[in-house]
Amino acid sequence: MTDPASTYVQALALSLDPAWRRRSDDRRRREAASFSDLLSRPDVPPMRTMAYSSIGIEPGVDLLLWRRADSVDALEEAAAAVLRTGLGRWLEVRHSLLGRIGPSQYVRKPTEQEQSPFDGARSRYLIVYPFTKSTDWYLLPAEARQGIMNEHMRVGHQYPMVRQALAYSFGLDGQDFVVAYETDDLPAFGDLVRALRATESRRSTVNDNPILLGVHRPAGEILHLLGAP
Repeated sequence: MTDPASTYVQALALSLDPAWRRRSDDRRRREAASFSDLLSRPDVPPMRTMAYSSIGIEPGVDLLLWRRADSVDALEEAAAAVLRTGLGRWLEVRHSLLGRIGPSQYVRKPTEQEQSPFDGARSRYLIVYPFTKSTDWYLLPAEARQGIMNEHMRVGHQYPMVRQALAYSFGLDGQDFVVAYETDDLPAFGDLVRALRATESRRSTVNDNPILLGVHRPAGEILHLLGAP
C-alpha cells in the first residue's frame, strides 16, 4: 500500500479544440486510438488514472482525469504523455487541482465515507473542487475548530451515499484543499451541499469554485462522445 504521506492527487480538466471534430474520419480514428491506448494501459501502482466525461457540463472542459501518484514528477510525466498523443495535441489544460493525501486533523477514525479516493468500486459521478478557508479560521483555537467540524461531519454522515476525500494543497497549489466527492445519487449530493451551507463552517469559506463534475465512463465511450468515429 502507498504511504499516504507521499500520495499526491490531481484533477486534470482538459478542453478539446472543436476543430478536431472537423478533421477527417480517418485522422480522428488514428488520433483517438493512440489516446485510448494510453488511457487503457493497466496502471502501475501507485499510479492510478480514472477518466470522466464533462462534455457540455462544465464550459470549456470535455475530459476530467483524476489521478494518484507517489510524486508530483509522476503526475507531470503522465500529463505530458497524454498531451503527446494524437488527440492530446488538440487538448488544452483548463484546470489542474493538485493536493497531497494526509491524515485529517478532525477525523480520529475515518468511516467508509472518508475512504481513499481510489479504493473500492467507482461511483457514476465525481465532483471535484478547490477549497480555501479564511485567515480567521486558522486563528481560531483548535477546540473551536474541532467543534465546528464536528457539526460539519454530522451533516455529512446523514448522506452515506456520498463518499468524500480531502487532499491538502498547502504549498502546492493556490487553494488550501482539493475536495472530491463520489456518488451515484446527484440529487442527494445537492441536498448535502445545501445542508452544509447552513452550518457554522460555511462562515469560513473563502472560495470553492470551480466545481468540476465528471461522468465515469470507459475510454472508448468518452472518445465516442468527443467525436471519434
